[in-house]
Amino acid sequence: MSRYRRAKAGGSSYFFTVVAYQRQPILCEDAIRNALHAAIAKVRATRPFEIDAWVLMPDHLHCVWTLPEGDADFSARWMKIKRSVSLACGENYRRADLLSASKQKHRESTIWQRRFWEHQIRDEDDFVRHVDYIHFNPVKHGHVQQVADWPYSTFHRYVRDGLYAQDWAGAKEGMELKYD
Repeated sequence: MSRYRRAKAGGSSYFFTVVAYQRQPILCEDAIRNALHAAIAKVRATRPFEIDAWVLMPDHLHCVWTLPEGDADFSARWMKIKRSVSLACGENYRRADLLSASKQKHRESTIWQRRFWEHQIRDEDDFVRHVDYIHFNPVKHGHVQQVADWPYSTFHRYVRDGLYAQDWAGAKEGMELKYD
């Protein structure tokens, strides 16, 4: 069995990438979005965390969370969120053709990839770079020409709060964002 080393600094901010199983383009569908919203609210009620930035793409999502001081257990939060979405949507998104022996053995749905990727944010520049990457992602993947045109993003909250201009990073040709 693989052993993954994960950052474990309580009170830190983390960048995450969570992917739909076999990159199915299902995450922006109403049922999944609503179940994801409800799951996050439910988990945050008992295991609080701040959502600093978020983008939901058809086949993956990126976000930055800040955990409470002394708490580094993002894995349990993701497990509960993914499980809740799987239970809420599992029957409608069950794909027998995608059920591997391993997925059956572990009683997993065909909504999520088993793991996720995380990066502990190092400093303010790293935080800004990852938040910008998150908000630019729909343009990068060719879903929209303007960041403001993607509805499933905290970009709109950043505009409302005066942190971005409405036309921030407007065109793919005009900006190339990279992260570690």
